[in-house]
Amino acid sequence: MTTAERPPLSLVKDEPEPINGTVVEHQGGRVLEPRPRPTWMTSPDHLKKEIVYTKNNALDWVGHHATHAPYYLGWSVRGYRRLGRRWLETHRDHYPQLIRSGEDGVRAAAGDTAAEDKARSILKERQEEYARHKRIHWLKAGSWTAVLGSGGATGAVFGGLWIDALLAVATVAVGAYHGRPGEYSNAPTPQLGTGTLQPSGAPTPVEAADAPLFDAPPPPALSEEVLTAALRDIRLIKPDATVKVLAAPAWGKDGTATTVFDLPPGVTVEMLRKKAEPLAGALGRDLSMIDVTKAGAAGRASLWMTDADPFAVPRPSPLLTATGGIDAWSGGVPVAWAKRGNTVCLPVSNSSFVIGGMTRSGKGVGAANLAAGSALDVRINLRIVAGKVNGEWDAYAKSGVAATYFKPNPARLLALLEALITDMDRRNTILGELSKSKLTPGTITRLGGMELLFIDELATFTRPGSPFRDEILEALIKLSAVAAAAGILMALITQYPEADVIPQALAMNCGTRWAMRVDNATQSNTILGGGAAGSGRDASKFDPPLPGLGWLVNPFAGVTDLARSFDLDEDERGEITQVLARAAELRESAGRLVGQWDDPIEHHLLNATGLSSAAGGPQRNGEPGRSVVRMSEEQRRQHEAVRGALMAMDQLGRGAAQLEEMAELIGGSMTADRLGELLRAAGAGGTVKVTIEGRGRVNGYRRADIADALKYLEGA
Repeated sequence: MTTAERPPLSLVKDEPEPINGTVVEHQGGRVLEPRPRPTWMTSPDHLKKEIVYTKNNALDWVGHHATHAPYYLGWSVRGYRRLGRRWLETHRDHYPQLIRSGEDGVRAAAGDTAAEDKARSILKERQEEYARHKRIHWLKAGSWTAVLGSGGATGAVFGGLWIDALLAVATVAVGAYHGRPGEYSNAPTPQLGTGTLQPSGAPTPVEAADAPLFDAPPPPALSEEVLTAALRDIRLIKPDATVKVLAAPAWGKDGTATTVFDLPPGVTVEMLRKKAEPLAGALGRDLSMIDVTKAGAAGRASLWMTDADPFAVPRPSPLLTATGGIDAWSGGVPVAWAKRGNTVCLPVSNSSFVIGGMTRSGKGVGAANLAAGSALDVRINLRIVAGKVNGEWDAYAKSGVAATYFKPNPARLLALLEALITDMDRRNTILGELSKSKLTPGTITRLGGMELLFIDELATFTRPGSPFRDEILEALIKLSAVAAAAGILMALITQYPEADVIPQALAMNCGTRWAMRVDNATQSNTILGGGAAGSGRDASKFDPPLPGLGWLVNPFAGVTDLARSFDLDEDERGEITQVLARAAELRESAGRLVGQWDDPIEHHLLNATGLSSAAGGPQRNGEPGRSVVRMSEEQRRQHEAVRGALMAMDQLGRGAAQLEEMAELIGGSMTADRLGELLRAAGAGGTVKVTIEGRGRVNGYRRADIADALKYLEGA
């Protein structure tokens, strides 16, 4: 036997030296991962240098904060003032609004003894709840104050000088933390205004090594020469014309700058706004990074700029953190944010809404912000007609917030529109008695609240060939034209913004329009109005097309600009349900939850169709049915017996059962004879031969027969 000799050349040492490290798995084998030690652990000289550096750094830190102590004292005062305001807001909560609403109800019911007594009892109950809330709030605040005060006093008296100093620093630090400048944002703060994006012709930023040593003022964000060149490039001004910059500040700490300038004679701000996109390109930015407004004169412009896309990072809806209700009439509903980061609030007062965009453009989230926010105003009666059979709008029914909710049903939509037209006449009669020409904040309660009708997927009902299309369009046009003054508004949502789906006669009467991503300029103009695309507002040119980003026009709120809807998710995070749960509490306290008040619209639908869609119908799923509330006493007993029999079968785990065993599981005073009587009266018929394991063929009921009886009782 021969032994193979080792090759004379090798890249691996015969005796590998040991390496300090940890054995780790790597690509199926095991290798050593070296762990080098820092130099200060192996060298005394480096350790001394590290100690000196740390000491000097600590002294610098202490000195810096010591010299800024006056700033921190100012922040601290502002912080405790903010904490006081927060305490006061929590102390008030939503009760003053509810009490004012109750007082309005008492005044509106004057002359009707029964209604006035009911309104006064509701008002008294709210006042008592408010008093109890204030006592609890004072008790909590007093307890914490006593604990902190006694602890601080003990430390100050017995702790000595160092404890006193630490208490003083802690007191200032708490106030300074809550009073620090700026507002909290969930989104990371971009580093703006650093010169990373330079406008065309702008000078290159000075390198740090060449920077002057003296404290020179920072250069302006936009010079007169660069601005003039940009306006010449987009052919807004003549080659020999110039602009005069009145204010040219440097980049602010928030990474934005606003330049005010006068345009040459004959050139207006409106002309500049029409060329906003070319101007953004000439300045090295995107359309979302500039904002042009009028600065007091037709030829004087204010140009706001930033270096980062303000719509790039989604923002959570402020509805998620809001406490109490909102005043949708005066303050509006927060639905989106604009270029400058300001919240856009849409008032629900005198304008109907159109929200359009192709599929996955984010129009559903925009509509959800409007609907969920409106639910927090107890004076608004939400009516929701879904154009699809999925569960996108089910949360409004399950919470009891939707006064009316049903899924695709053109005949019922027509009946609902007719009910609203009838109610408009009732409202106008009351306004006439009050010598009013339109709804006002003081008359909202007297008229029964405001009506806000959401119609999702409008094309389901108004596309050519749809059942009752002409009648539905005629009713929609009439309501959009004359019902707003009576407090009846609509929010129309469509992914097919075409003239056949939403005719001009309907769109022109909807003052608030939100156009998200669409296919072409024609569709954009259908939503925003003719000529909008030519004026620079074209919803088919979003790049990139972010979900919820669109052109928002609301002349009553002074908004005509890009806006992106706040993030409000239901499928994964259940956020709409969270907001609606708070809305349901507010409405229950105000007596405005479904079933607590007399709803003339649902009365009309029940009389016209025999079915109720209040809170989504009996099953709260958007399927109208016979109203359990309006059943006779005997029908309610039948309904309870049928439901009890089905639950008994669920417990038995089979599709057939005998009367005796079902009656035993139902319990109470239910007997087999009484259960059989109620099931027969409900339409389940008499007993039949059924097969039960272990008993063979016996007399009993099949589940299918009892389920059919339940459908009959509920009007399905």
